[in-house]
Amino acid sequence: MDISNWEIAARLGIACLLGGALGIERQVQGREAGLRTHMLLSLGAAVFALTSVTGFESFITSSSSNVQIDPGRIASYVAAGVGFIGGGAILKRDDHISGLTTAASLWVAAAIGVACGLGLWVAPLVAAGFALLSLVVFRPLSNYFERRAEQSS
Repeated sequence: MDISNWEIAARLGIACLLGGALGIERQVQGREAGLRTHMLLSLGAAVFALTSVTGFESFITSSSSNVQIDPGRIASYVAAGVGFIGGGAILKRDDHISGLTTAASLWVAAAIGVACGLGLWVAPLVAAGFALLSLVVFRPLSNYFERRAEQSS
């Protein structure tokens, strides 16, 4: 796959912007993993995705080569690695668990980064939109249900 340096820069820039948008919401809510963490995670995932689709062309010499390229393998390792990072954001104290939403938003930021790195545009834009909808718009609704559950117990 031959892509221009400008397209590479655009893919990485959009990954940063979309990941950063999720991070801003987390930062406003006072969470540790905020703007910079989400931007860096999305950027890193995009770099891994770009590497998976562009970084191995020189190793393929002909169709009769025994070299097999599996671009999906790198993306799957990104998902596993982010799960490890997200696990560090989750804290359990007594009967209260916190950090689940931040861990999930980190996971989504990485997925957005992978999609941007692969050159997909609609999927990461829609995913960022739905993630922000979930984080911002549905937060009051989630808080309402949480208060109702506490009152009934």
